[in-house]
Amino acid sequence: MRVLKVTAEGLTTSFRYPHFMQGVHPTFEMPPPATIYGHICSALGEWVEPEGVEFAYHFTYLAKFDDVEHVHVVSASSGKLPHSNVPKVLEGGVNPFKREMLFRPKLVLYVNRPEWEVPFRSPQFAVVLGRSQDLFTYTSVKTVDLVQAEHAYFEHTLAPYRMALFLERGYVTMMPRFLDYSNRRSPTFARYTVVNRRVYSDNLLRFEGVSDRSDWWTDPESPEERGVHLGLLFHTFVGEYDDSPVLA
Repeated sequence: MRVLKVTAEGLTTSFRYPHFMQGVHPTFEMPPPATIYGHICSALGEWVEPEGVEFAYHFTYLAKFDDVEHVHVVSASSGKLPHSNVPKVLEGGVNPFKREMLFRPKLVLYVNRPEWEVPFRSPQFAVVLGRSQDLFTYTSVKTVDLVQAEHAYFEHTLAPYRMALFLERGYVTMMPRFLDYSNRRSPTFARYTVVNRRVYSDNLLRFEGVSDRSDWWTDPESPEERGVHLGLLFHTFVGEYDDSPVLA
């Protein structure tokens, strides 16, 4: 399986919880799928059709810290300029809040579109991940042939929700999967499993009558650990995705 492999590094980033607004903005520890879609479209310079696009990633950061930002809330004053409906001044205030930040983030992104190598080598817009001011740099853009293997390890990645049944590590979170820009940025949310520590496929739990995968796509260029390479878990932006609760 030939894929595009892009390595992007930055100084800071933050992936805000979309429904958390009171005094503090915590961050996801992994970029949501909707953020990855926007990142891809930014590099290509257009809104690409999400159907058929699959991605996997490995995401790390050195530390987490809090920063202070300000929201400027303004409104028109009651006074008007002579012979005009334009207000004389804007009135308002400054609301400070705490934002959780990730320091020295690094994203290794795999996309099933090797033909996008040239656009990613010359992105149409500034390379960012997260907020518009979180500038990134592509340190590597190339194609790689993934290898299918029976054994692999997984770490610092996003797994399908139903893998939470087999993993002994990580946690489940709700993330924006896709923003429909043709319909007023209407969001679609889904559950995912954040794998924040290394787990080997041999250590996945197994239950009678419930099967997991027996082979995995792996990156042969990744560090080899216990004789196996990094396993990749691919996701889609649209289409079928089963994140219904599962009982063992």
